[in-house]
Amino acid sequence: MKTAEQEIEERSKLAGSNQFELLLFRLGESRNNGQRELFGINVFKVREVLVLPHITELAQAHEHMLGVANIRGQIIPVIDLPAVVGCNPKKGRTILMVTEYARTVQAFAVEEVNEIVRLEWNQVLPADASQGGALITGIARLDGERADTRLAQVLDVEQILKNVMPSTAQEINREAVGPEVVLPEGTCLLVADDSAVARSVIELGLKAMGVPYIMTKSGKEAWDKLGEFAADAKAQGKHVKEKICLVLTDVEMPEMDGFTLTRNIKASRQFDGIPVVIHSSLTGATNENLVKSVGADAYVAKFQPREFAAAIRGVMEKVRG
Repeated sequence: MKTAEQEIEERSKLAGSNQFELLLFRLGESRNNGQRELFGINVFKVREVLVLPHITELAQAHEHMLGVANIRGQIIPVIDLPAVVGCNPKKGRTILMVTEYARTVQAFAVEEVNEIVRLEWNQVLPADASQGGALITGIARLDGERADTRLAQVLDVEQILKNVMPSTAQEINREAVGPEVVLPEGTCLLVADDSAVARSVIELGLKAMGVPYIMTKSGKEAWDKLGEFAADAKAQGKHVKEKICLVLTDVEMPEMDGFTLTRNIKASRQFDGIPVVIHSSLTGATNENLVKSVGADAYVAKFQPREFAAAIRGVMEKVRG
């Protein structure tokens, strides 16, 4: 039997090879057609799965907040995930998934947990491409290119947390991020993040810092955009770093993850001198060590405006020498 440390190390290696593991679960019957669809979240964010314990209801809580649970001495908020998504759990809310996102711990009540599947990120279609709703970042094709492949909706947990627990968000303004950051003339940041709420928070931070940026929704889109800038710069007799001075990327993204994007940038001579900052809700020492192994210049946890600004400012200062 593998130890917890061995499992973490194995999943870290997956994250560095454009692969990940998805925990599949069901939330009950859809209110529209009665089907019991599959949903999923990255196993790396799941701390544990257990039978639903006693829940203490909180007075005047959000309608989708069941209450709090005492998990081995830690009081953890419990979110009613079937209610958030709009499903009817006829079998009941029987399972609790305890997760860690951006240094916060919360739990989700679900109807049942099914299995863990190992996927390539290119098996996940972006939500925009699949006409997905506001609460998902992508559609996972669990059986690859097969015509009868099973599908699972990859939930945008960051959006769900913002909707249910908005008070946990930190205010983002000039006071929070510090003085304006001056980039080399004519340059901007290239940003990649698949979560709509994450992109909105990043935009607020960059605007507060006075930083121009281009926003993309996946690692592949950012990589393609870099190629376009490189071709344009070459035609003008310039280096691409005279147009893109820094890449800011999430880790978990459809088609190409942030680790693969970072490795591609660092392996390409045409992108020499362009630093990469990884901005992720995957926190912890293991992930930060993996960031270093793929050659990223800095790592910052979502959503910490002061740390976010300090990371960008520090990397740009190093670039200037």
